[in-house]
Amino acid sequence: MEKRPRIFIGSDYHGFEKKSALIQHLSSFFNIVDKGNFEKVQDDYNNPAIAVSMAVKENPESFGILICGSAHGMCIQSNRFKGIRAINALSEKSAKLGREHDDANVLCLSAELTDLGTMEKIIQTFINTKFEPIERRVRRLKKLDEENP
Repeated sequence: MEKRPRIFIGSDYHGFEKKSALIQHLSSFFNIVDKGNFEKVQDDYNNPAIAVSMAVKENPESFGILICGSAHGMCIQSNRFKGIRAINALSEKSAKLGREHDDANVLCLSAELTDLGTMEKIIQTFINTKFEPIERRVRRLKKLDEENP
């Protein structure tokens, strides 16, 4: 039996409805773990971004999905964690490049700019695309986790 990838998913209030629909859809393909928010109330995007990022960091074979209004704030918050490589993807091509070139492990999606069907396609592309570990890409990834002043 093939192991289903584990995906940690979170959203703020802007992305709550799309997150709920995605959980229902994606549960057929993946092992989905909801990291919040668990109700649609005005909140800070930081909390679900932190919860998902910490879970992905603790489970390196997993992926994260974050959904907020623009996806920018969650992407910024998520990238504060060593070992997390979050991207904001608005297309399947962007998600594919983020996986192939940058070994992205957290996908940030915009609830305001991306419809549900497109999100589903972006997620499938993101999860099913493998990192291409050529020397220059591996070298660049190592630099991401170096301490910066």
